Amino acid sequence: MKFTLKRTIAIAAILAILPCYVNAGEFCFEEAGRLYNISPFLLWSITKVESNFQTNAINWNRNGTYDYGAMQINSSWYATLGHERWNMLGDPCMNVKVGAWILAQCIARHGYNWQAVGCYNSAKKENRDRYARKVHAVITRYGKTAKDPKKKSEIIARESAIPTDEPGSL
Repeated sequence: MKFTLKRTIAIAAILAILPCYVNAGEFCFEEAGRLYNISPFLLWSITKVESNFQTNAINWNRNGTYDYGAMQINSSWYATLGHERWNMLGDPCMNVKVGAWILAQCIARHGYNWQAVGCYNSAKKENRDRYARKVHAVITRYGKTAKDPKKKSEIIARESAIPTDEPGSL
């Protein structure tokens, strides 16, 4: 097989991207969910919205902060987390646990509802509502697609621990 420069560059690009897409099980959704009494499927859905599971995702915000990792932990948390914990956010499992901890704080403030889900993303109500609708859409899309009855029962069990009110009825 003859390798051209284009083919070599394409293979190198694919190999560079592969580590960004880690098996979802490596994100520790179940463990983080147990730690903070949050649906693992909700954590999975937030991660899907935040970074599409890209562990090294970085997003620069207009306000000068940035979001890092699978759950896009905002740099405003640096002082609270401290240098050592912040440097551990590159680990997908740690990133999800910190994201679950942040969401747990929102739940303590707003209750286990869509406002808390929106709070994960923004303090502004209009942004919270928009964000909650995005997460709800992911839950609806991926929670209803399982064809395997065993998987369906797992998803139903996960969905039962997700806020039942509709986003927008906040």
